[in-house]
Amino acid sequence: MEAKNAGASLDSVIAAFNARVAELQELVIARNMYPASSITDLSAVDAALRAMELQVQAIKDRLRDEAEAIPKAKRLIEASLRQKKKLQSLSIHVPSHVPERMPMLKADTISWLHDAGNQNPGVGNLRLEGEPVAIPKEKKGRAPAPLWYISADELDSLSSYMRGRLTLEKVNAAINDMAAYAEANAQLILAPKKKVGESLWERALELRDIAMTEGIKGKHFFLESDIKGPNLKLDNTGKAILTVLRHLGRISEIRNGHNRVIILLKPL
Repeated sequence: MEAKNAGASLDSVIAAFNARVAELQELVIARNMYPASSITDLSAVDAALRAMELQVQAIKDRLRDEAEAIPKAKRLIEASLRQKKKLQSLSIHVPSHVPERMPMLKADTISWLHDAGNQNPGVGNLRLEGEPVAIPKEKKGRAPAPLWYISADELDSLSSYMRGRLTLEKVNAAINDMAAYAEANAQLILAPKKKVGESLWERALELRDIAMTEGIKGKHFFLESDIKGPNLKLDNTGKAILTVLRHLGRISEIRNGHNRVIILLKPL
């Protein structure tokens, strides 16, 4: 039995040796068919292939990012177009020339305000002569005097007889003056007695009585006697401006005793 096993092991060794010899013979044949000089450096080829794969992957990633960004870009474009339409709609109603909200008023224009400021600066934001007088800031809970400017189209829509030599700049500058008059009156009406000088107390009482009149209550107004410039005066040009603004619905007028009250209207 031992002799038989030893013979089998020897046969296995011989078979393995013969198989190895056959493999070596095949390798020799392959070597003769492809000389070493004709074989390209496989390591260089592998490196080039890897670099190309990385570039292709980077391109794929960039394309994927661009594709994901397209819907966002579309939404931004749609929002921009909507905003453009809104701005175009608003621009139709905005006058081509809008004067400054803070007009330069001389002290003699509203001399009674100047006197009040000297006696008690608490009546409003008053300044000394020679300095610009701005429309006072509104108090909390009270709206400022309306500044409803006219547009070039509105001015052009008037008859040449009514328009005369008026320009858009003159009319809108006059609206600035009106807002300043009305704002000054509103501050004087609301000011407590201890903050109003003796010379202004009677006027304050008069304005308060007018402010409680039916049709005027709750609105900004000024008196015809308040019109003293710098842009709006009681001359032919000023009267023409008042006529135009009354026709265009910017102001209305009410008689209150001996006073001619001019009310500033707001846009509907």
